[in-house]
Amino acid sequence: MARQFLRNRDSMQYSQPLIPATLLRRYKRFLADMRMEDGGIITVHCANPGSMLSMAVAGRRCWLSHHTGTARKLEYSWELEEAPTGCIGINTARANTVVAEALAAGAIPELVGWPVVRREVADGADSRLDFHLSDGGDQECWLEVKSVTMSRQAGLAEWPDAKSSRGARHLEALARLANAGAKATLLFLAQRADCSTFRVAGDIDPAYAAAFAAVDRAKVRILAYDCTVSPAGIELRKPLTILWN
Repeated sequence: MARQFLRNRDSMQYSQPLIPATLLRRYKRFLADMRMEDGGIITVHCANPGSMLSMAVAGRRCWLSHHTGTARKLEYSWELEEAPTGCIGINTARANTVVAEALAAGAIPELVGWPVVRREVADGADSRLDFHLSDGGDQECWLEVKSVTMSRQAGLAEWPDAKSSRGARHLEALARLANAGAKATLLFLAQRADCSTFRVAGDIDPAYAAAFAAVDRAKVRILAYDCTVSPAGIELRKPLTILWN
């Protein structure tokens, strides 16, 4: 597979080179067995709580980060999986870093003009949302990010890949904040570059799909973007067309 490595200083770049391996199996949600290039087999951390439907294919080439000098039980974390159509970022925790750097670079036109950015902020009720943006005064915008990895149909990214009551609570929180006068945005970030459209996977989580359909899009802005993904890093790339039904 041809690889195009990132050079943009505004992209999320890995602090150390990633290490290639081959996936043997993923199990217990947060564990996976990999075969290293020297033939050794190790267990790695899988930072993805979803089902990883359409992914976690045994035999695929993967990329791992290595952690030393920490209290981690597992030294390696699974970062990328190489599908026939390109690399996919499987570490859901990376999505917020990608978005934070895109916000700082002004790379999301719909969210330009908010100089104060705070992460992981309580909404004043019972939820924490990924970002709280403000103009330094009394104008504010709340932003929740969903990491998208699943593609069951060529060119189509979908979320969620498992039932998500937490996702529904975030929708409710955004709607409540918007009704109170704040700006609110939900951003689906596809950590892959092989899709042009996005939709909610209603067959997997009908309750979430119903809540999503009921959201007043005049008040809660819905965005979807894809990413350029390589073993060098991940960078927000372009908007995806959202399919509403």
